[in-house]
Amino acid sequence: MPDYGHSLEFGVFLPPAADRFADTLRLAQDADALGLELVSIQDHPYNAAFLDTWTSLSVIAASTTNVRVFPNVANLPLRPPAMLARAAASLDVITGGRVELGLGTGAFWDAIAAMDGPHRTPAESVEALEEAIAVIRALWTPGRGIRLPGKHYSLNGAKPGPLPAHDIGIWLGAYKKRMLQLTGRSADGWLPSSPYAPPEQLAGMNAIIDEAALEAGRSPADVRRLYNIAPTFNAEQLAELALTHGISGFILMVETDDELRRYAEEIAPAVRSLVHNERNGQAPQKADRLGVTPTPDNGIRLSDERLWDESQRPKGPAPEADAVYTASGRALGQQLIDVHNHLRQELNQVRALVKQVADGTLGVGAARSEINTMTMRQNNWTMGAYCESYCRLITVHHTLEDRSLYPQLRRGDERLGPVLDRLSEEHRVIHDVLERVDAALVGVVSDPKRIIDLQDAVDVLTDTLLSHLSYEERELVEPMARIPYRH
Repeated sequence: MPDYGHSLEFGVFLPPAADRFADTLRLAQDADALGLELVSIQDHPYNAAFLDTWTSLSVIAASTTNVRVFPNVANLPLRPPAMLARAAASLDVITGGRVELGLGTGAFWDAIAAMDGPHRTPAESVEALEEAIAVIRALWTPGRGIRLPGKHYSLNGAKPGPLPAHDIGIWLGAYKKRMLQLTGRSADGWLPSSPYAPPEQLAGMNAIIDEAALEAGRSPADVRRLYNIAPTFNAEQLAELALTHGISGFILMVETDDELRRYAEEIAPAVRSLVHNERNGQAPQKADRLGVTPTPDNGIRLSDERLWDESQRPKGPAPEADAVYTASGRALGQQLIDVHNHLRQELNQVRALVKQVADGTLGVGAARSEINTMTMRQNNWTMGAYCESYCRLITVHHTLEDRSLYPQLRRGDERLGPVLDRLSEEHRVIHDVLERVDAALVGVVSDPKRIIDLQDAVDVLTDTLLSHLSYEERELVEPMARIPYRH
């Protein structure tokens, strides 16, 4: 089966037990601090020993900064889709775009019926899920009152909203043929668990999804493949699943701190390195010895405008076999990646905000209430003030690099000189792009029709900034780990 080329993401599947929530919350916070992307909790509302999933996810989201949260998977028979849509969108707005929606048909029908839920046949459960997806998406789409007749779920004039802060993915827990076909037709992601869909069965299941996607006029790559896994999988096995079966999201069913730390600090970086090297035709590198993995460039570009020639970028010296990496140096390299990840996250928020204005769901002035839910706050919020704040954050970050970090690296290894010069040049280019974003913001305030200029400017900013951040990490993380640095 193909590698669909999706960027890799790693997350955790945490215990839902009421008497263990302190452990669950700590694991979620650790996952966030360790740089994982996803935190999930299973949803069995009929189990009296489990906390409510949406309540738990809300607390976790409020206690973390970067991770996206989702039910793994939401029990549809006990969660009416209209309310599920509003709950997911509400939390997405509150968190600035950090919610996804895992969704399933339900199981344990006697327990569901005991809570006054329906007792559906397999065929009915698939029908209900397909109708539920339509209801959820309708309530996430700008428009007027919605009338959507259905056998199991209907809308009778309900108005859409609140609208999510980003395009929430609907990921289906699917195993049987009809569910896999529905995944290919309608879902954003497939989310099976390894105990029920072992690796040797993935090829056949993927084929059903791909065929259904093509018949629906979609690309198989439109469906992200995620996988709930046990701690027994090693890095080589996960890399093989990514390259052979297109799995791009690995969700570890974790119980202990040691399992989580090994997964985040050893397994995930090694998988990223193996997949990156294979995709780029590079020989495997010993990423484990360095212990810090740069973020690869996924190669996606949103604009046709190119402000530099990436093929002309200088490369630093190759890592030496006997290089000595210090703990403080590794921490500094990871800190650089963490700062970059913060910039990437804030960029996503800027893009989500501009999209809402472009869709007509928010005016420039009305954007105030949306922005007040984000992590970056200041007085007198407007869309322009938020974007200015983000642009200023990038400028400060680049200034610190140019005046402090780069000179010390240059003194520590003069072979880095061409790379550092190029990075400083790119800083100046990005500064000019930020000025262009500012100018476009002024234009939108005076003429809302000029939103297209702002979108174009943000696309160029996205292309240049993400490309630059990956280049900088690729060239500097290794020397940062071996060259002494003084703040």
